[in-house]
Amino acid sequence: MRIHRLGRLLAGTVLLAALPAIPAPASRPPSWLPVVEIARGGGTRGPWRQNDSHYDYVDDATAVFLPGGALAVAWVDQRRKEVLLRVLDANGKPRGEPVDVSRSPATFSWMPRLARGEEGALHVLWQEIIFSGGSHGGDILFARSPDGGRTFSTPLNLSASRGGDGKGRLTRDIWSNGSLDIAAGPNCSVIAAWTEYDGALWLARSRNKGGSFMAPQRIAGTASSPARGPALAVGDGGLVYLAWTVGEDADADIRVARSRDGGATFGPPVLLGAPAARADAPRLALGRGGRLHLAYMEQAGKDAPAIRYARAGTDLRFGAVRTLSTPGKGATAPQLAVDGQGRVHLTWEQVDRKGMWHVVDAGAGFSDPSSIPGSGDAHGRSGSQQGILGNKLAAGRDGAIAVVDSSLAQGRGSRVRLMRAQDVR
Repeated sequence: MRIHRLGRLLAGTVLLAALPAIPAPASRPPSWLPVVEIARGGGTRGPWRQNDSHYDYVDDATAVFLPGGALAVAWVDQRRKEVLLRVLDANGKPRGEPVDVSRSPATFSWMPRLARGEEGALHVLWQEIIFSGGSHGGDILFARSPDGGRTFSTPLNLSASRGGDGKGRLTRDIWSNGSLDIAAGPNCSVIAAWTEYDGALWLARSRNKGGSFMAPQRIAGTASSPARGPALAVGDGGLVYLAWTVGEDADADIRVARSRDGGATFGPPVLLGAPAARADAPRLALGRGGRLHLAYMEQAGKDAPAIRYARAGTDLRFGAVRTLSTPGKGATAPQLAVDGQGRVHLTWEQVDRKGMWHVVDAGAGFSDPSSIPGSGDAHGRSGSQQGILGNKLAAGRDGAIAVVDSSLAQGRGSRVRLMRAQDVR
């Protein structure tokens, strides 16, 4: 039985008072470097005809920092139906040609996610639009690179089901693709999570750097309350945090569950969400001292969606929820990362897809939202064509941050671009 916010804390539920105003900003926005174009493609998105669709554009960019300040950027080329990856040095210069990660030209590949593992390993997870007889096509594929993105293993199909994996359902007719996440932890561990159209939330674990995975385990989700938008954060000592939300519910809350045994079992989830509002697209990040950071978007009725933020200690007790986006200005697709200096970064997109915003907390309060130069691409409509669940923000150990985005101008062209900042203070 679910009990809504009754003026006292109940087991597994977080009481949400009125959202407080953000204190005076104590951090300043970064200085952004010139925009780097990563890829350019066609400008055609034809009618959906499964894997026979006429799609010719680049999309779904994601990035992760590598040792030494290099950056790995992955995206999809819809004409080739492939996940491609390219490594750039610390100055934004490409190292060689893009590498074909998915190697599956007969089926579309969507919404890759990246995770940096131990000893220079790089892990890629994505949604492959394989039709296996179910109501929707989709499987979850994985590949690893032992050499920082130069070569990749043969892809593994982690789900191999008929459930329409990688889809995060809101209603029967509305869903977001890219409902998946991946994280690498200590002791050679790699963890992948995803949802399926039919409602289940699955988690698969590897203990050998992604060489093989144990059978997926069902964590949550039903046909009437479908799980959506999983997010992972992995710490030391077997700690794994998993967040998600649900569809088919205008009053959906974010769920955050914790595992102390590397993801083998999870405790009951903590719920966060305002009454009569739908919380969506959670993001997790671990900071110094094991502090857990959470960002998500929330919308009440026809009000403009807003970006919320909360943090918890190792006891998984969240403090007050803050609103970080400007009130009244629609905000969507939150992104969250913690850099090597312990600074917390959040970005989000305008609902009109004409720009992105950034805030940073260096330890004494978040900065005011500042526009990310170059994110409002006049070339075309920015943002993934597959929904709001992609991962576009990366933070480095030296305090550098990177934001990637794609745009499509129908009939004219498409491109993937990188925006970087180095002097975050």
